[in-house]
Amino acid sequence: MKQDLEEQKTFVKDVTKMSDDFDKWYTDVIRKAELADWSGIRGMMVVRPYGWAMWENIQRAFDDMIKESGHENWAFPLLIPREYLMKEAEHIEGFAPEVAWVTRAGGDNAELEEPLAIRPTSETIIGTLIKDYIQSHRDLPKLTNQWCNVLRWEKRSRLFLRTREFFWQEGHTFHANAQEARDEVDLTTEYYRQIAEEWLAVPVIVGRKSESETFAGAQYTHSIEGMMRDGLALQMGTSHYFGQNFALAYDIAFTNKENVREHCYTTSWGMSTRLIGGLVMAHGDDSGLIIPPKIAPVQVVVVPIHRDAESRAQVEAYINTWIAELKGAGIRYKIDWRDERPGEKYAHWELRGVPLRLEVGPRDAAAGKVVMVERLGREKTPISVAGIGEQVGAALHQFQRALFQRALDYRSANTFEVETLDELVAHFRERKGFVWAPWCGEAACEARVKEATGGVTTRNYAPSEAVSGKCLVDGAPAKRRIVFARAY
Repeated sequence: MKQDLEEQKTFVKDVTKMSDDFDKWYTDVIRKAELADWSGIRGMMVVRPYGWAMWENIQRAFDDMIKESGHENWAFPLLIPREYLMKEAEHIEGFAPEVAWVTRAGGDNAELEEPLAIRPTSETIIGTLIKDYIQSHRDLPKLTNQWCNVLRWEKRSRLFLRTREFFWQEGHTFHANAQEARDEVDLTTEYYRQIAEEWLAVPVIVGRKSESETFAGAQYTHSIEGMMRDGLALQMGTSHYFGQNFALAYDIAFTNKENVREHCYTTSWGMSTRLIGGLVMAHGDDSGLIIPPKIAPVQVVVVPIHRDAESRAQVEAYINTWIAELKGAGIRYKIDWRDERPGEKYAHWELRGVPLRLEVGPRDAAAGKVVMVERLGREKTPISVAGIGEQVGAALHQFQRALFQRALDYRSANTFEVETLDELVAHFRERKGFVWAPWCGEAACEARVKEATGGVTTRNYAPSEAVSGKCLVDGAPAKRRIVFARAY
């Protein structure tokens, strides 16, 4: 046992401790756990199979949700003519610094008659194309989504959280009336909450962004905000209500039941591979990742323990008597037959965040048992292989719940309330976390907070919440109770 622990320490010795340097720890874990790496092209990453498998599991879960409610997946062009972008001035102004352009192409490298933007998001191209498929109220609602990559020319880069190219889904919907579009925003925001809390085990604050934090061109934006283990906020998904803004700009119209032509009400919504970075930062520890079972590529790793060919054969024969039960229970497992010491294997899989480990040696085989070790507390529990599929399934379910509760407890311990700007400044001088405060709703007060605190921003608020008291900045009657935080 002591030797195994020493081997584990040796294996992870090059991973920076979270308490020493959270940013360095984050990059170390992502690279050493083989989630992603830098590509050699500035600001662009390569997502490795282990990281992509997590994204695929998130994709499947969300895709099932939206298809259940009638959404359909499309594929729209990567390149957007400059003319399309310029039709909606507020939208392009919001994205102008991040847009990358194709200006020359072909064997003769000829200059294009019109520059083509590489999509930073697809409202403009979808708005232009979708109107051909909408003629009357019978064509509505039009519920579209696409899974794709986008390009935004970010100056700062961080694996998964902020890269020039990233992967996401973007939904764009078109409705006959405002209420239906508003309901769509609420629905997709709830889907994002479910993905964050029920799949990623990250508790989130659901609410509306301030006007200054609203997506370019939208009337309002809803978001989900998670707290990472360094006390910073991460925006994990957004849903936007455009009213008729985009429909007017792109002339997306239909003939209503009274045979009168009117413009659609539209929404858009998206989440991206930054969710992978979020689960790393919300759950990890000094040993590496801790992955919620629902999206873990490997939920259970079986580690055979043997000294020679004879004991290996004994252990292998024993594993073969029950391993099919895990498969039958729908459990994603891997048997680690690599020629490494047990302690090195333990550390390898702990770094990769696998929820459960089953240790199996000759004595376990003789007793008809295995030793189950869970990643959170590392408690070792001998269990019988009789009904192992059911036992392991129950343990994974409990692990998912425990991981969510751990994150919820951390957020609760790092959530505060203040009444004045001085109190807010004093808090963020020494601490991080979420801080709720009364606010009048004025952008000038919001900007003053950001300046006084060196970058603290509003995250979101509950639109229907009744509020009393005075604004923390100017003392005017409060209209909102809003959360402030430093954020990624």
